[in-house]
Amino acid sequence: MPRVTASADDLPAHIGRYQVLRRLGEGATSDVFLARDPFQGHDVAIKRMRAWAPPPDTPASDFSNRFFSAEAALAGRLHHPNVVAILDAVAAEETGEAPYLVMEYVPGVTLKHFCRSDRLLALDQIVELAFKCAMALGYVYRQGLIHRDVKPANLLAVLDGGQVVDVKVSDFGSALNLNADATQIHRVGSLAYMPPEQIEGGDVDCRADIYALGAVLYHLIGGRPPFDAPHQMALMHQIYHQAPLPLVGQREGVSDALDAVVRRALAKAPHERYPDWDSFAQALSALVAGQQVPLNRLGEVRDSERFNLLRSLEFFAEFGDVQLWEVVRRARWRRYPVDHALFKRGQEGNSFHIIAQGEVEVFRDGRLVATLGVGTSVGEMAYLAPNPDLRKHSADIKVSQECTTICFQPETVGQLSPECQHRFDRGFIRVLVRRLHAAHEALHHPRRIL
Repeated sequence: MPRVTASADDLPAHIGRYQVLRRLGEGATSDVFLARDPFQGHDVAIKRMRAWAPPPDTPASDFSNRFFSAEAALAGRLHHPNVVAILDAVAAEETGEAPYLVMEYVPGVTLKHFCRSDRLLALDQIVELAFKCAMALGYVYRQGLIHRDVKPANLLAVLDGGQVVDVKVSDFGSALNLNADATQIHRVGSLAYMPPEQIEGGDVDCRADIYALGAVLYHLIGGRPPFDAPHQMALMHQIYHQAPLPLVGQREGVSDALDAVVRRALAKAPHERYPDWDSFAQALSALVAGQQVPLNRLGEVRDSERFNLLRSLEFFAEFGDVQLWEVVRRARWRRYPVDHALFKRGQEGNSFHIIAQGEVEVFRDGRLVATLGVGTSVGEMAYLAPNPDLRKHSADIKVSQECTTICFQPETVGQLSPECQHRFDRGFIRVLVRRLHAAHEALHHPRRIL
């Protein structure tokens, strides 16, 4: 079927209720527009099918309709900070026009922009982005989905002041839904990033996407894909039979440890790769934590470190990955030196801290009454008090070992999702129960406490 390209002259004024602002891009079967949602008052991206009602016996039309259906089925289902949200899907039967998807708009560029040798990102930044993609695709896999087309062009870079600060996985048209009853298309994806078992059209699991993300990681580090050939058959032969060139030596700063992580993800046989997304993500995070990649910004606590730190704290034991990412983004992370006064007696309690590293001491009338360490919270009693008279600290709290805390204020917690706030409430209940139990023991068994 010849490809139909929409010109700037036929830019639609509206698609459904959305006012079209400009064209963002085009694919083989669809056009993508930037549009304005008049009811919500924010911008969205709309992917509209181009040839929406071809003859039913045209194979290409069947493929494009199935790709649309695969994404449409996910509308409203995926909620993760590193996954582009599919907000709505409108079928042709509803409007008599071309079907379209309404998606979260992410201003910026795709990671394909940073695959050129003259635009490569810092190594620690690349590993950090790969960690976030691994966590996002792990979430997607737990929803019963295998992406099957992980490539730089489907990973959107979130920019702030021209700097890449985050990443979002997009384009689920090729996704395999493990929970769907309908027949789904096989042999889809982009050849340069596909593992051998996917090329063969056989059964795949999350390890196929792990391979693809490993190939993306290789491309971002080295400025070239792991395999490259002028013809499709030659490229397939490389994927099946050749090992990628080592990354060590291709670029300054690439360590043996970094090379080993990427090469394991790119193993020919699925059982030789990382067994699951969490294993791959932890291997990536360990590279940063163990300084196996050069740190572009010394002293900065990276999101992967914050995420893993939260996961290790008892207060956040019942938080899912999505809620933990909310905390990573919303909380204020502070580092305090020894003898710093975290709270003073009589001070109004407008914040609380969860101790991530270090230790604090609690004093009443100058007397040490408690030492609190990693995972405990301080200041929550005054913070939770129902009126201003009770919202004052009754003790002095001082840092006794250099301390890193996760700090929250009312406006911070108010920005969290209802589910995340609910997890905080449960965490506070556990803290209060422990405090009441300790008070009971102190009253009835003072010697045991001392």
